[in-house]
Amino acid sequence: MRSVLYTLGAALLGCASLWQATDGLRAFTAEGARRVSVARDPRPVPAVPVQTMQGDWVTIAENGPALVEFIYTTCPTLCQISGGDFAELRDQLVGAGLDIPMYSLSFDPENDDLEALLNYADLHSATGDPWTAARPRAEDLKVLLRTFDVTVIPDNWGGYEHNVAVLYVNAEGKFAGAFDTRAFDQIQSVVESGAS
Repeated sequence: MRSVLYTLGAALLGCASLWQATDGLRAFTAEGARRVSVARDPRPVPAVPVQTMQGDWVTIAENGPALVEFIYTTCPTLCQISGGDFAELRDQLVGAGLDIPMYSLSFDPENDDLEALLNYADLHSATGDPWTAARPRAEDLKVLLRTFDVTVIPDNWGGYEHNVAVLYVNAEGKFAGAFDTRAFDQIQSVVESGAS
């Protein structure tokens, strides 16, 4: 009988831990946890300037609502795929009459100079309106990555492993949503509700 009670106690403790770790069984991955967290409790985006591919300095938090993705221009895989998705998303939003700034924000500002940003933008037909490639100052990068829960890990071949999503900054300048890069209808719905 004692072993049954120990087993039952361990099972209950395990279930409680699983419940806590998955935010009530709503998130089974770090990405899922990020999405649940920001939807429930939007967080302020720091008012740090980013340099657009045209050389202008803007503050994303003051230009909300906005959509953001994090990239590095020499990425041969994920960033190119997400760039294609961002282009499709732009086309859908523009086609629906929705005017929202979109930023491909480099997390490699030391290497992604204005020429690299322009080349990336040209490759994906980002003209600067509504979509631009941009980079923060190196000293502001950590706070942006932390705010948006972006994980960037050097891959030992000169590139990076990183999470990919479309991030929504609401009109109050808060990070309020994270979406799959192809969740076009869901993103459009959020943009429409923020525009009303």
